Amino acid sequence: MNISDHITYKEATYSPTAEKLGIDNSPNLEQLTNMMLVAIKVFEPMRVHFDVPIYIASFFRSKKLNKAIGGSTTSDHMKGRAIDVDADKYGKIRNKHIFDYIRTNLQFDQLIAENVSDNKWSDVGWVHFSYRANNNRNEILLSEVRDGKRYYYEYEPNKGLDIKLYRDE
Repeated sequence: MNISDHITYKEATYSPTAEKLGIDNSPNLEQLTNMMLVAIKVFEPMRVHFDVPIYIASFFRSKKLNKAIGGSTTSDHMKGRAIDVDADKYGKIRNKHIFDYIRTNLQFDQLIAENVSDNKWSDVGWVHFSYRANNNRNEILLSEVRDGKRYYYEYEPNKGLDIKLYRDE
């Protein structure tokens, strides 16, 4: 069974943590419907545009799995509405390209450039995006981990991905 043209059910529900801890990571019908929607509305147009394999780092997470990995208690991953991708894993395109493409071309609920570094290339560790059937917020954020703490910043086009410009230092 496939979630969409380029995402298998196994890929969408796989987690090494779930496997290791014996956690059932099976979505219910509502979660599965949400998974298909985010895949069709965001992942597939992006995947077709770049025409290269894109690694799915995290998609669906059961409540138990989300807790085991220390995920947010309000995570859209638990509802099947969010995907984390890491294009850098295959080296064909960069995560910042995915972030920019989704930001400028697609509808979404939330888009986060995760673990942005402060080097001259403004590297992005991975890209998180979510989609809701109704009332998408179009929220765009950057995140970084500094001194062991995660910081989130509202994306500003004039600052781009230069994380140094977002800090209150």
